[in-house]
Amino acid sequence: MKFERKHALLLLAVAAWNVITFGNFAKNLYNAYDAGEDRAAGYWIAHTVLIVVNFAIAAVLGSLGWKALKASKVDASA
Repeated sequence: MKFERKHALLLLAVAAWNVITFGNFAKNLYNAYDAGEDRAAGYWIAHTVLIVVNFAIAAVLGSLGWKALKASKVDASA
């Protein structure tokens, strides 16, 4: 399958969405922890792992999207 510009933009958009939404989630989780919200340790650990995994997914999708976007520009000029 050949990546087109629309595929690259979709990958970049999903990566940006993950960063924005899970960045906000991380901020809210930290604020709850800092305020002394009483939760089990598993709650904090599970949500922190979820945030880290989603940032890793965003990095992978962003990298693929960036490479696909650069490749589509090279194909368009050729």
